[in-house]
Amino acid sequence: MLIGLFSAAGQAEQQQVNTIQDVFARLSTCWKPPPASRANPGIDITVIVSFNRAGEILGHPKITYESEQATDNDRLMYRVAVMEALQRCSPMPFTEAMAGAVAGRPFAVQFRNRKRSPQPVEKRAWLTPKIL
Repeated sequence: MLIGLFSAAGQAEQQQVNTIQDVFARLSTCWKPPPASRANPGIDITVIVSFNRAGEILGHPKITYESEQATDNDRLMYRVAVMEALQRCSPMPFTEAMAGAVAGRPFAVQFRNRKRSPQPVEKRAWLTPKIL
């Protein structure tokens, strides 16, 4: 019985947000882009958001960037998806130390809906053997 209590407490501690990297990782798990049937894929959107000590959103998030090729419908769909992601992730379960460190500080969060293409392999002419 005591083991179950300790493991539940350990899981709760693991889920707490203790670093800035944890903040972005947590936000990425909440991100669900609009389906391709309703909005164009490949759209990026950036939002500035702040949290209070309790991990709740402070003020109003501000969208600072949207992909140039986005249509008005895409912009609307992605804005809704971003706000839903922020709602799913709040309140952010900050540790006590993290809560004091980030309270009121703005985060620029990039939400991307594109698969990252593998980096092209660099070909170096001087390494390619040539037979003359």
